[in-house]
Amino acid sequence: MQHHTYLASKPRYEVLDGLRGVASLMVVAFHLFETYSAGPRYQIINHGYLAVDFFFVLSGFVIGYAYDDRWGRMSLGDFFKRRLVRLHPMVIMGTLIGALLFYLGACDAFPLVSQTPWWMMLLLLLLGCTMLPAPVSWDIRGWAETNSLDGPTWSLLYEYIANLLYALFIRHFSKWLLALFVIAAACLTIDLTMNLDLFRLFSAQRTDTAYTVIGGWSLTPDQIYVGFTRLLYPFFMGLLLSRMGKLIRMRRGGFWWCSLLIVVMLAMPRLGGGEAMWMNGAYEAFCILLMFPLVVLMGAGSTLKGKRSIAVCTFLGEISYPLYITHYPLIYMHIAWAKQHPDAPLSTVVCLSVSLFIFAIGIAYASLKLYDLPVRDWLKRHWLMR
Repeated sequence: MQHHTYLASKPRYEVLDGLRGVASLMVVAFHLFETYSAGPRYQIINHGYLAVDFFFVLSGFVIGYAYDDRWGRMSLGDFFKRRLVRLHPMVIMGTLIGALLFYLGACDAFPLVSQTPWWMMLLLLLLGCTMLPAPVSWDIRGWAETNSLDGPTWSLLYEYIANLLYALFIRHFSKWLLALFVIAAACLTIDLTMNLDLFRLFSAQRTDTAYTVIGGWSLTPDQIYVGFTRLLYPFFMGLLLSRMGKLIRMRRGGFWWCSLLIVVMLAMPRLGGGEAMWMNGAYEAFCILLMFPLVVLMGAGSTLKGKRSIAVCTFLGEISYPLYITHYPLIYMHIAWAKQHPDAPLSTVVCLSVSLFIFAIGIAYASLKLYDLPVRDWLKRHWLMR
């Protein structure tokens, strides 16, 4: 009975949940456009990848709100159980979908797919379901992802690491010590976005993606650095914001204004072209260091009013995580189709892309209602409450 009392869920920040959904939709659109892009400089919805950094700010804020005042009544085991119940069922679902569709993605863009025996794919399926990252030598697609069956799980791996760091160490930090940690992490963000490369981890060939945070999905020294840099400032800045408790109160339209800001920031064209790429790095640093924390404070300080706003925000919040974690196997197939039909008319491309966008939302919603919620409910009753 004691567990029922102190581990009961707190009221949610519905607007923050809705903003996560808006960012997830932008990620799907970003990946669909990316299929036909000539490179990062030409990508439509150019900064959609920054949604990951926004997710980390949201996660840090929510973790602080949900758990900071529970330590002493909650053990480390309780914390890790709750995080696994919340996150891991959909990690398994996304990886399973990726396995089912894996061989349908065979094309020139994924040279290893057609060469991968079934037993190797199943081995990577088991590895992906445990969230253990695959080394580069185990790559079965050709992109050196930590999970070749569902690429976006790399960010969930770092989310798990952030939860470990928080529970084992950083929850003990005072506000001032946490602020110093966040400032140090901000220096890493500036090092990455402004291409300073203080640790000399990047090769001279890093041209098209210079002055950007793009990366983090491989087990190589430079990609691990990118992953940790993208994690540390946003996540623990979110935690610091939660502890400070200084929200920006918005009485009307907070969700819609915050959504507009997110859409504009993620859709912003790449700045500087090939001549002044530092401008793009400065823009990314501006979004990560200042704007994303500002939007979280605005969203957390907003109140939902009106049936339409509540319905939209609730739906987006529900599908946000399932959509992010299940959509990418469809993108693999989309890329394969585009490679095999380079001369497809624009009308066909648009029809397919819109259909995949809607289908991705449908899969996310079905996964939530038919799998994620029932599994989490069962785990809560038979594992958390024991």
